[in-house]
Amino acid sequence: MIAFLKWLGHIVTGTLNGLVMLALGIGIVVAGVLIAGLVEGDGLPGNMVLTMNLSGNLPDSRPQTPWFAPSQLTVMKAIMALDRAGRDHRVKGLFLKLGSGGLSVPEAEELSAAIARFRREGKFVIADAQGFLSTGLGDYLLATSANQIWMQPQSPFEPAGTSAGAIFLRGLFDKIDAVPQMVKRAQFKSAADEFMKKDYTAADRLQTTALLQSWYDSATGAAAQARGISRAKLIAVMDASPTFAQDVKKAGLIDRIGYDSDALQAALERAGSGGRPVKLARYAVATAPGSSFGSGSRVALIEGDGDIVDGSAHPSLLSATSVIAGDSFSKAILAAADEKSIKAIILRIDSPGGSVLASDQILHAVRVAQAKGKPVVVSMGAVAASGGYYISSSANRIVAEPGTITGSIGVLTGKVSFGKSLALIGVGADEIGVGKNALADSSLTPYSKAQLAALNKQADIIYLAFKQKVAEGRKMPLAKVDAIAKGRVWSGIDAKSHDLVDALGGFWTAVAEAKQLAHIPADQRVVFARFPRSQGFFDQLGSIFGDGETGLKAMQGLVDLAQTPLLRAAVGALSIAPAGGVEMRAANLPLPTSSLAPQ
Repeated sequence: MIAFLKWLGHIVTGTLNGLVMLALGIGIVVAGVLIAGLVEGDGLPGNMVLTMNLSGNLPDSRPQTPWFAPSQLTVMKAIMALDRAGRDHRVKGLFLKLGSGGLSVPEAEELSAAIARFRREGKFVIADAQGFLSTGLGDYLLATSANQIWMQPQSPFEPAGTSAGAIFLRGLFDKIDAVPQMVKRAQFKSAADEFMKKDYTAADRLQTTALLQSWYDSATGAAAQARGISRAKLIAVMDASPTFAQDVKKAGLIDRIGYDSDALQAALERAGSGGRPVKLARYAVATAPGSSFGSGSRVALIEGDGDIVDGSAHPSLLSATSVIAGDSFSKAILAAADEKSIKAIILRIDSPGGSVLASDQILHAVRVAQAKGKPVVVSMGAVAASGGYYISSSANRIVAEPGTITGSIGVLTGKVSFGKSLALIGVGADEIGVGKNALADSSLTPYSKAQLAALNKQADIIYLAFKQKVAEGRKMPLAKVDAIAKGRVWSGIDAKSHDLVDALGGFWTAVAEAKQLAHIPADQRVVFARFPRSQGFFDQLGSIFGDGETGLKAMQGLVDLAQTPLLRAAVGALSIAPAGGVEMRAANLPLPTSSLAPQ
């Protein structure tokens, strides 16, 4: 026994010594990195061309996950990095690679504004496409913000217009005896239609056509102006697509034909002797401000990207998708409001909506901040609709791009009952409930007439409250709000004509509005204080799993489970299912697959 205890003691002592050595090793490495940083600066070359590859997904803001690589770009990170690069004498230009069709029109508008700001500082931009491989207009619109557009020889040019499509499940439900029961306010709230209808309703066809037309008009107009050709000529070329690089060069839509290596070499030669390519993502990390403190007026920046959900934001191992959590987002707003040094608050919103309760919680925090004397400005991303518009409605100023999807003032709720469907495949299902409405949320049993009547009453109450809060926040008569509500989505330019937004533009337009409201001189740079404060990697990891062997096993189990085809298929199916409660969620809208697609 004594020998065993000695052996165990040696094991424990050895383990502790190992942990101490590991900690010391990590400390030495960190210290070395810090010392090297102080000696060598940010490690970037003295003459560089930034490179930005837009062939993949570009989220609007940083996801709430510890596995989100800090080097991954977001729209907001690109905007901030290009602003710093414009003032950095080492940066001579930008090499932009695109053409896969991943950008929506509003995303292209936002990035085009950032590139225009970059070019005003005397920098050049070269856009390169191995081909414009989508009929959508976003990628080409962004390319026209460059000094030069290159295409690969014999590569296709396919931009043609704007389009949308939807899948309607009612026919399937009829075949499998599923019972969809949806309540919406009002006729334009089309997220419920995919379950209740077999094709577009007249109202949904009207609003979708209007949105697509608005995108088409603004994108073709801006692209033609940037290229110095008539809009009619640009449309004629697009109407003839698909065509080839030689044809669009002859028409003035691009400047040069060559391979991507040729285009990059041209950019480096333009930068001068010793020019080197540096990824914009790397530049963004290397030059990111170390803290929110510095000379200048402080403005709070709070980024919200994704569905609006109840509770707090927790990191996820299974997905890099962000959410706007009611508790977390409202606390961030209130924390910013409590800091005396904060002159104004900018909310960056990119969301199709979601929870009624969380949306109202966030709106209340906005009003509290305003009552404390903090002006609030909303900068809308590609979409800020339904709940995304609800949380924006009280802001002192709302700024949207011409193509931003906004509005959708309305609510929806309901469920699909699959009790009879299971019998078709030989599965038995039964339920027991104590209480008249204990089974109201059941996915097996349809609503009773009384339950459906109660659901309609609930929807009426929440819809009226939504319209009243918009009327109060936007300072317009309730009757006017009612006329432009009904769940209808608007493009940013149409929303402005209906007084739902105040100004058209991107993030820096919102910053200018915040300066004006906070009485900050227009030519003075501001210091952005980010809320909530960033949480460290190990803090986030601990918040998911806690401590001990059980947590580690849970981590491994979740990682393994995430890889199974069954779970992936289930997640895909559940993503289009109703949440069960009353929601403020926008319709299924025509964004690219790489963007946030509202359900």
